Amino acid sequence: MTTAAGSWQEPLLAGLATAPRELPRARSVLACLAGFAAGRGIAAVPGQLLDYDVIEAFCVAGCAGAAPSTRGTYRSVLYQLARPVQGEPGCRATPFPGARAPAPYSFDERAGLAALARSQRGPVKRASALAMVVFGIGAGLRPGELAGLRGSDVAGGGGRAIVRISAGPAPRVVPVAWRYAGRARELARRAADDYVFRPGPASRACKNFVNGFAGRLAADPDGPLLSMGRCRASFICDHLAAGTPVPVLLAAAGIAEAESLARYARHVPGVSSSKAALRARWLAETSR
Repeated sequence: MTTAAGSWQEPLLAGLATAPRELPRARSVLACLAGFAAGRGIAAVPGQLLDYDVIEAFCVAGCAGAAPSTRGTYRSVLYQLARPVQGEPGCRATPFPGARAPAPYSFDERAGLAALARSQRGPVKRASALAMVVFGIGAGLRPGELAGLRGSDVAGGGGRAIVRISAGPAPRVVPVAWRYAGRARELARRAADDYVFRPGPASRACKNFVNGFAGRLAADPDGPLLSMGRCRASFICDHLAAGTPVPVLLAAAGIAEAESLARYARHVPGVSSSKAALRARWLAETSR
């Protein structure tokens, strides 16, 4: 990366919605992009280097030997950096497959998860385990979003609840599934202005802050293991099975592209997992 590039690189990195520990990786990805672009005569200036087509070419051709999940991570980081320069990218087809989505929990497994949460020692541990179930399956939160959730971020009444998500890369408001709305409001009431999940001082930016906690829970060896990834997959698959319009689901889940739902649709009988079909459905439902 040239000195001229460094003059705009650091302000962009400083505005990146990520934990400080992730900044070295973002800086490295940006440097790799610059090296790829330089070999094709593209100047290391933000308007050219962070063009979405340049990013796509880098992720496909420049990272051809990398794992799909690694290429997906690079793409996500570079898109975040490009938004302040280029604006929103709109819906673009993903040019490479992402990691497989975990299977959603069955209804019997969900009952087992509720029992697992209730069996933990101490009210804080029980509430935190239940928060993973309620805000994962009920609202589709990512681990980092749950880690930053406070009781004051949850509102509602009359059998309904909404969650205002401010932590993470996709701020949004999510209606909680009706089965979990009452428990969401109760967890929020108890937390008040503190964190809903593991309240008190903690290293919330740690990558495994949520799933590390889940891995230490006392659990029945024959029962389901609690995973935030499977909880979020359950939320998305529930909406796909219910026929929720794709634009509504994308907004609720904090997903930018209809094609990204393909990895979840594979788990839902009767729903096409074709990226082209999902994009066509998004276009049709957006134009209504």
